Amino acid sequence: MTTFQAKDRLNGDLKLVMRDAEDLLKATAGTAGDKLSKVRERLASTLESTKATCGRLQDQTVRAAKATDGVIRAHPYESLGIALGFGLLIGVLVARR
Repeated sequence: MTTFQAKDRLNGDLKLVMRDAEDLLKATAGTAGDKLSKVRERLASTLESTKATCGRLQDQTVRAAKATDGVIRAHPYESLGIALGFGLLIGVLVARR
């Protein structure tokens, strides 16, 4: 799994958790109780922090993808050679089994 795939997966997981947390906040909106109120406040605070982290993660992923694209466009033949070398190496390793 590449770094981009891992970040995309983490970003998707964070969005899923945020959606579930928002649903939980909505479902418990009418419920009274001091303890539940404190838990809801903490959950809302954590949810906002998670949204900010998700946004930063998404921005970093976009910046990294643009930087990678820039390097590949600046050095197309070197990039092709590296990709060919990795493909050849993986092919040799797979063929040995």
